[in-house]
Amino acid sequence: MPDGSPVLAEDALLGMLVSFWQLVIGLCVLLALGAAAYRLAARGPSRMTTAMLVTGAAVVGIAVLSYLAGGF
Repeated sequence: MPDGSPVLAEDALLGMLVSFWQLVIGLCVLLALGAAAYRLAARGPSRMTTAMLVTGAAVVGIAVLSYLAGGF
């Protein structure tokens, strides 16, 4: 543009594809998580309990770290 105003539609297609790829990646992650949960559940209750405790501790740890880092 000769007057220096920005071109708004320049990356419109790329902007639409980004949200599509986020959806595709999210679906792949959900599929992998479901397969892992199925395999873990098939191994028995003792391993499932341990996995749930480790996962819970990881979630709490990440939440605490993100809370502490949010103050900076």
